[in-house]
Amino acid sequence: MIGMSGGVDSSVAAYLLKESGYEVEGVSLRLFDPQFPKERGECPCNPEESASDAEKTAKALGIKHNLVDARDLFAEKVIRPFIDAYAKGLTPNPCILCNRHVKFPSLIKEADKRGFGFISTGHYARVIQGNAGPRLLRGLDPAKDQSYVLHALSLDIIGRLILPLGEKIKTEVRELARRLNLPAADRPESQEICFVEEKNYADFMKGYSDDGGPVIDIRSGQVLGTHNGIHLYTIGQRKRLPATGKPVYVVRLDPFKKCVYIGPRELALTRLFNVSDVNWLVPNAAALQRATVKVRSTMKDEPASLSEANSGIVRVEFDEPQWAPAPGQSAVFYDGDTILGGGVIDSL
Repeated sequence: MIGMSGGVDSSVAAYLLKESGYEVEGVSLRLFDPQFPKERGECPCNPEESASDAEKTAKALGIKHNLVDARDLFAEKVIRPFIDAYAKGLTPNPCILCNRHVKFPSLIKEADKRGFGFISTGHYARVIQGNAGPRLLRGLDPAKDQSYVLHALSLDIIGRLILPLGEKIKTEVRELARRLNLPAADRPESQEICFVEEKNYADFMKGYSDDGGPVIDIRSGQVLGTHNGIHLYTIGQRKRLPATGKPVYVVRLDPFKKCVYIGPRELALTRLFNVSDVNWLVPNAAALQRATVKVRSTMKDEPASLSEANSGIVRVEFDEPQWAPAPGQSAVFYDGDTILGGGVIDSL
């Protein structure tokens, strides 16, 4: 049972599964609920078009295709937490929320309903089965590796997951789609947040969080200006800040007092923070004291020490200060290519 978005990656993944001898059936999830964003038109990702493209691909491959309505679940588990997080001065990752609570559980549910033993997607990551259980690994294409956004999956799901693109390079996948004349061969990459038009989350948040407050120099305590909502800011940001005659960045947010604190670049560098809601994927990994850690999907993982701060809380201390880790983002722990686990940055 493969999740099909209508894009080139899931299309080629479905083809590779069929060529490997699997019985394959496609499922597209309708995720967007028209009440979000309120009174601002349809979802920018155009779910009807995506489902239609997936159906065309399934037909070209000679496999069945189903459309499953997951809009209520998506609104509850992704869009509403996204809105709440930004209103609290956090920086959420909706793709991780969707994978954990909506996309993969929905695929498992549909697979069980139809008697399928395995699920699949077009993600660039790898799963290997070993004596100690399944392992989630990076994809071989460093430019496309998506293991970061899969770290919150349960081991039960990972144990039933097949990822045909984990060994592939994106250019190779695109070329194969063209050779096969698949409908999605030249479809552009999907945007990062499917329900936010042109990645403009600030515009999306209008009407949900509009409380303004002061912009403060963190060193002097001087009020330098005002802002129109704490949801418009994240750690490390330079946009929407008062002119000071020198580069300044957001270095701290106080959601209770609605304060945005700014300062020089070095104050947005951090070595130490806590991580909560940790999902461990490797037995006894919690006892490890060293790992490499990512705080954004696009960054290179960097060496760090891990320790238990409180029950269920992991303290991360990078060897070298890292740029702008923000509460609400995910920190993911690696041992070589293996994902040890990860969680949500809780405090700095």
